[in-house]
Amino acid sequence: MGDPASSKIPSEDRPAQRSEVPKRVQKAPKADDVISTVTEDSFISFRKKFHFPNDLVMKVPARTDRACFPPPGYVTVYEFSLRAGLRFPPSSELIDILTLCGVCLSQFFYRAMSIVMGLIVLFRDRGVVLSSECLSQMGRLFSDAQGRVSFRSKWLDIRTRDSSKGWISNFFYVQNDWGLQQKWGKLKELPVPLHIGAEDLLRILKLPDLDALHYEVRYLSRYVDEEYLFKVGLSTQAGRSHAQMLKKSARVPEVVPQKNHSKRPGSDEGLQALRKKRAELVEAQATIKQQEKAQQVLEAENERLQSVLSEREAQQLSSAVIEEFKKSYAFKIIIEDHIQEARSHIYNVEVKALEAECAEDGFIRGFMKGVRTVHRKTGAEIEGLTPSQASSDASSDSGGEELESELQQAFALDEDEDDVEIL
Repeated sequence: MGDPASSKIPSEDRPAQRSEVPKRVQKAPKADDVISTVTEDSFISFRKKFHFPNDLVMKVPARTDRACFPPPGYVTVYEFSLRAGLRFPPSSELIDILTLCGVCLSQFFYRAMSIVMGLIVLFRDRGVVLSSECLSQMGRLFSDAQGRVSFRSKWLDIRTRDSSKGWISNFFYVQNDWGLQQKWGKLKELPVPLHIGAEDLLRILKLPDLDALHYEVRYLSRYVDEEYLFKVGLSTQAGRSHAQMLKKSARVPEVVPQKNHSKRPGSDEGLQALRKKRAELVEAQATIKQQEKAQQVLEAENERLQSVLSEREAQQLSSAVIEEFKKSYAFKIIIEDHIQEARSHIYNVEVKALEAECAEDGFIRGFMKGVRTVHRKTGAEIEGLTPSQASSDASSDSGGEELESELQQAFALDEDEDDVEIL
């Protein structure tokens, strides 16, 4: 029984090993086995929705073509890459990153493409260029077993997901005019720079702090909208009418590919519609220029009003300061000092002068009164005294009576002395 049992175990193992191989192939089919569902009619939608340049050469894959092996001179492009922000011609930043990583355009998953394109637009919107060093500092590109590339962030919260189904079959070919790698390659990791850190990223992007950077990257999906792509020059047209305010650009006429060369009956109407749209664009640009001039006039008027208001505020402030100073104790002291100086000036100049004048005048009047009295008593002539002065009434002068009495006493004494001598 041992022999049959031992022979039975290997026989069970061998079928089990054969059954595992086809199961793995069914769970993870290779991209080489997928046939593209893109047609010429799809190109009409792509040109209108994603604004392809007129000189862009595209090719519909044949049933025998696969995404990993594009025709010579072409690169494979997935439709989800266009929704993730890819535009033609590809940006120089994206070309450099693909070249350094050693992979082709079609190897990028939606997440990797949307994050890289979002960062490119974010950096351009801040006036700088996204370098491979800055990208490696903000996250890491990694690949799965099949070689498809995704993005993993180190310290930023980035959430991107492609909700479309059947994306693996929505691929087509674009003529490679930019030197991109055409066949799938093995991902080379970008080296993490030692000289670039979080503070350097804030300085490069001119952001105040990490919270601001977290906010910008958390809502990174908005930077792959048509308005922002149009604003930074990655798209030739804006998807919405109000996006024309973001950046001025000449509208590129849309060319619809035709399966045959026969003239379509409605081509004249399309040409007229195109001319009408061009005229509307010119009118819109003129309106924008007028709005810019009006804005400049308003800004100048605003500055003038601000200067006038500043002068008025300064005057009001000075008046208020003066009023408050008048109420203060120091102001009262200053006023009292001025009053005292005025009083001293009046006393020293005017009162003293008046006193001197009065003293001089009183002396002269008193002297004249004495002279008159002597003249009346003695009858002698005094040199320099006119008859009118000698005959004037001395009683009109104040103090004349007292002076006259004193002189009388003096002359009376003289007369007594004469009498004594005679006797």
